Amino acid sequence: MEALATAFTMVFEPHTIVVMLGASLFGLFVGAVPGLTATMATALLVPVTFFMPPITAIAAIVTATAMAIFSGDIPGCLLRMPGTPASAAYTDESYAMTRKGQAELALGAGLVFSAIGGLFGTAVLIASAPVLADFALRFSSFEYFWLVLLGLSCAIVITSERPLKGIVSLLLGLLVACVGLDNPAGFPRFTFGSTELMGGVGLIPMMIGMFAVSEILRYAVETGPKLVIDTRPIGNVMRGMWELLKKYPMQVLRGSTLGTLVGALPGAGADIAAWMSYGISKKFSKEPEKFGTGHVEGIVESGAANNSALAGAWIPALVFGIPGDSITAIVIGVLYMKNMNPGPTLFTQNPQNIYAVYLLFIVANLIMVPLGLLCIKVAKRILTVPREILMPVILLFCIVGTFAINNTPFDVGVMLVAGLLAYVLEANGFPIAPAILGVVLGEMLEENFVTSMIKSDGSLLAFFGRPIAATLGALTLAAWFLPPIIRRLRTLAGA
Repeated sequence: MEALATAFTMVFEPHTIVVMLGASLFGLFVGAVPGLTATMATALLVPVTFFMPPITAIAAIVTATAMAIFSGDIPGCLLRMPGTPASAAYTDESYAMTRKGQAELALGAGLVFSAIGGLFGTAVLIASAPVLADFALRFSSFEYFWLVLLGLSCAIVITSERPLKGIVSLLLGLLVACVGLDNPAGFPRFTFGSTELMGGVGLIPMMIGMFAVSEILRYAVETGPKLVIDTRPIGNVMRGMWELLKKYPMQVLRGSTLGTLVGALPGAGADIAAWMSYGISKKFSKEPEKFGTGHVEGIVESGAANNSALAGAWIPALVFGIPGDSITAIVIGVLYMKNMNPGPTLFTQNPQNIYAVYLLFIVANLIMVPLGLLCIKVAKRILTVPREILMPVILLFCIVGTFAINNTPFDVGVMLVAGLLAYVLEANGFPIAPAILGVVLGEMLEENFVTSMIKSDGSLLAFFGRPIAATLGALTLAAWFLPPIIRRLRTLAGA
């Protein structure tokens, strides 16, 4: 109890509260600007944390990242331009709701269920950090291979109305993931002699291009009547949230659970959790035909998943010093810098610090609701700006955000090419979401497959030789073969 009382003192002292509020506003801004990510927000905060006590430094990072993950939903919903990769999974869904005049419902669902997911992930972090971290450590390359394949299968589920075009888009993303030196052989592939391509095609420039620039191009070449969007003053975004919670309790629980589990797996993260959760939501929905037309169910489930993944990623980071995602990779460096070396001894020798981290997550997710409401009201004014003015300004933000990633004009070129490609693909009915997922997971798929083949001396049976791998493999193969088998049986029964 003494350690818990000390933790309360550290978290709720005035300096820490002021830092959390400032970091929250910073995170909301970074997430709401397309091209600036939660990882970038964390990286930008690191120099500032040099001058802070340990718990205050962690407080700044926890609140900024939680706010950035949520606020990435806002430009995705209002302008079809996701602020962060974690929001990309359901950008089309929320934007379709905006076109139907349901922006308040989409934004409210994103806010409320992000907070609920974050609190769920925090509860799991508090209750079972050592157990889940131990489970994550059991994952070898075999388990990761099946997990990635399961994630890629979700991309096809998302585009089940046009599976062939979805597969083509996914393969295009996997091809882009092959570019560069970052492969098991360390051999430059598809670089065409360019040193810039040695590091591969950046996900962030590509994502900005495929979502933001393609939308700008679409607006520029549009010859029909201009899209009319509901620009009335923002209403009460909390209206209807209780009804959604009563209607979709299983979706909230499933998304929060999946997000926490995926977050606890090293190398995964909020973006993969959101993609998988959206695909699963559609797979098990009673109304799958409504997905993509402006249906809030997918936003409820994947919104809960992406924020619960943030807390989940801290489980292996705190217990074993293994980053769950790119954010906690930076956090581990800060922990070492502040003499809070991650590992089992952190729980036994300095329990007050662990309790303080738990409290920080709880406070961050609670203040997300009022600050998120304020951010939504400000962001809604964007739609009152004439599109002729807004689109060039957004393009400028995209260029600046893309250039700031590596301070190179090459990334700007990648963004523009990706935008043009996405425009052409969508104009011909090819979904772009699977391409993004292919780029995210392609490198992980190849690395774990090659590593597994080396371990097993080329034996494919080894992929089913471990209990967890066999379970994931069975689930993946079931996702592939059960739907066509069921359809075939129904056809035969009907005949």
